[in-house]
Amino acid sequence: MTTQESVSVTSKATFGGGCFWCMEAIFSDIHGVERVTSGFAGGHLSNPTYEQVITGSTGHAEVVQVVFNPEVISYLKLLEVFFSVHDPTTLNRQGNDIGTQYRSAIFFHNEEQKDLANKVINRLSQDGIYDDPIVTEVTQLETFFPASDYHQNYFERNPNQGYCQMVIRPKVEKFRKAFDSLLAD
Repeated sequence: MTTQESVSVTSKATFGGGCFWCMEAIFSDIHGVERVTSGFAGGHLSNPTYEQVITGSTGHAEVVQVVFNPEVISYLKLLEVFFSVHDPTTLNRQGNDIGTQYRSAIFFHNEEQKDLANKVINRLSQDGIYDDPIVTEVTQLETFFPASDYHQNYFERNPNQGYCQMVIRPKVEKFRKAFDSLLAD
């Protein structure tokens, strides 16, 4: 008798919505998301460090790379979360985080993701969801560079740290209220 192995189908999505600590904490809560890695994309320097990226001189954005099961959570639903948990109308800024490294960005992995991202942006713009124009960059992912271990699972490992209490926790709580049906057990 032969046993058939269960193979999990996964896809990747890469989003920049300001501080990667906030985005990681939110996407990690979603049922069907298998892994979220904080890192950098969209710049011109190979293997940048956090210290280099935060200067704004490398061209990278702080991003999260989300590995997800599309049979459980769709890319469209991830886009919906992405657009609701940050301000896609502020150029190179999220709250007090200012610079190109905090820009709103979708780094697509294939043409389907590109088309869907552009359709969502067009729909949100036509529906007048935001008072200002959406400035989210939609760019093909060239290379993703994971941030150092210190930056991974930051909120989970540092829940009492000041930034986590004042900035990340309120965003996570707002997300959990708005998307309670998506939360992982």
